[in-house]
Amino acid sequence: MLVQAVTASRTGTTFLQPVVVVVDDDPAVRNSLKFALEVEGFAVRTYGSAAELFRAGDVDACDCFVVDQRIPNLTGMELIAQLRDRRIAIPAILLASQTSASLSRRAALANIPIIEKPLLGSALVDRIREACRPAN
Repeated sequence: MLVQAVTASRTGTTFLQPVVVVVDDDPAVRNSLKFALEVEGFAVRTYGSAAELFRAGDVDACDCFVVDQRIPNLTGMELIAQLRDRRIAIPAILLASQTSASLSRRAALANIPIIEKPLLGSALVDRIREACRPAN
């Protein structure tokens, strides 16, 4: 697990935050997810597209990907497939507004959980925490 060390300014205590990468083309959604996940204790990096993610050059420097199904130039499933083709085996969670039976089947076969929009409750945070949990 890759984690980011953070030192609390008031106490001087250092703790580790799992790093989550969010890929979503909607700036409002990206910013909302970044804020919500940081409140939950994650370090978050956001990207508006797969191209932006790959240009950053540190694509394998995270603990979990949260990818919207609808991003520019390809789907979230295609982005996750490209990551896996590059031997990046970091857990990924797919966000989808409308989940078809076909998408559900493909995601299940690829072992990719889908969280449906609108995001309600703690489903996304719970899945991320599960994905970032160290293997025994």
